Amino acid sequence: MAPFDYLSMKDMLASSATISTVLQFLTGSVICHRYIRKKSTGETSAFPFVSGFLSCSLWLKYGLLSEEHTIIFVNTIGSALFFAYVIIYFTFSVNKRTVVRQFLAVCCFILACSVYTKYESDSEVALRVIGLICCGVGVLFFASPLTVLAQVIRTKNTESLPFPIIVSSFFVSLQWFVYGMLIEDSFIQIPNLLGCILSSIQLLLYAIYPNRKLYSDGGPSYQPLRSDANVL
Repeated sequence: MAPFDYLSMKDMLASSATISTVLQFLTGSVICHRYIRKKSTGETSAFPFVSGFLSCSLWLKYGLLSEEHTIIFVNTIGSALFFAYVIIYFTFSVNKRTVVRQFLAVCCFILACSVYTKYESDSEVALRVIGLICCGVGVLFFASPLTVLAQVIRTKNTESLPFPIIVSSFFVSLQWFVYGMLIEDSFIQIPNLLGCILSSIQLLLYAIYPNRKLYSDGGPSYQPLRSDANVL
């Protein structure tokens, strides 16, 4: 492939992946608007927002270390949005102590990573360590729906799976996986490849166990908050 074609593809994919990811991040605003309207968070959990803040903050640190501007840009926006979502959740939550404990734990972990990278003399070692941490966090997030998948297989009912989120997660993960291949970054490739595989499995379950409500009600029934998050 010619250098010009490579750069053009890389730039187009970076722009596409950034737009798709930011749009996916913005879905949290719909949930927060519901909290504001009802003046309550109900029985939902703050963990998706807190974990989203953790993931974006760690990937932002990785982007700064690797000087990858696309990673820096998208995760700066993601960190700001998820921080705002946590504040809104906290404002309308009854159990504020749980939110504070989760958020403080995440902040302490992010601070520990920042202190490590500051005092690690070898920048390559620091980059690898933060990359491994980001991969580990990403794998944990992508593995979280496995309990739901087990329930779907047991009940032969895909009603609990959020079809629009799964589709968007597949395409966002696919774009970042290809982008990781173009820049030859395995820390971006691996977790997003797992995201593609997991999303594909969930979509396959829709084909094996069709959701009747998807056709009778015009769309799937699902909970707005999930414990998994995209790597980027």
